[in-house]
Amino acid sequence: RASASACVLLFFLLATSPGWHQAALRSDRARAYEDFEAVAEDLIARQITEPGMLACRGGSNGGLLVGNMLTRRPDLWGAVVCAVPLLDMKRYTKLLAGASWMAEYGDPDKPEDWAFLRRHSPYQILRHDRLGLPETPPSSSDPPDAAANKKKEKPNPDLIGPDGSPEKWKCPRVLFTTSTRDDRVHPGHARKMVAALREAEKASVPEVLYWENLEGGHGGAADNKQRAYMWALSFEFVARALGLPPSEPAKPPGSES
Repeated sequence: RASASACVLLFFLLATSPGWHQAALRSDRARAYEDFEAVAEDLIARQITEPGMLACRGGSNGGLLVGNMLTRRPDLWGAVVCAVPLLDMKRYTKLLAGASWMAEYGDPDKPEDWAFLRRHSPYQILRHDRLGLPETPPSSSDPPDAAANKKKEKPNPDLIGPDGSPEKWKCPRVLFTTSTRDDRVHPGHARKMVAALREAEKASVPEVLYWENLEGGHGGAADNKQRAYMWALSFEFVARALGLPPSEPAKPPGSES
């Protein structure tokens, strides 16, 4: 039962059929995140686990997914591991291979595309919807009342509570991993997300950790030794964040039980 067990939910986004993939492109992208949230809600509803004992991990496009989990539905998770992630959907086309993904996500430079991209861009949701920073920073040429007007920007409709006011947000414990030499998703996505989280009040963000490998490319590791370290780091973080008891060292073959 939930009181005595934990469920670690690892999600790798796989297009199992063309129809499944096409159903979550561009303006329909939120369907992928809603499906993932529904799986978590079902695990909790069936008492397989509970929110404080549920974790998710995603990398690359999956990093975008779990980035949405910690900003959209933080109430579902005790821990999140966000690896080599895509997070700033306003600037993703300007960084490395990002421009080649516009058919998948949309073009943020087109107002009609940014209208739907904005609703599932974790960096913008975090800074502007959750932390209350203005969407457009004030400049010296702004009129005197510009800063006040910027604070009145329309809230994200996906984050409004039953009473019509913005939901209270508390970030689950989160670990970001990335690579300096990632040639597909720029490590700046993870870096700026961590910087924003560390600007928040401690009560809202209890723990945010960051690990950047100097090697490894988009896989985050250059060889099996680095890959094993990265996964051990992730699992150790999840186990500690969920309060799991430490595991006993494996006994070598042939040793007494």
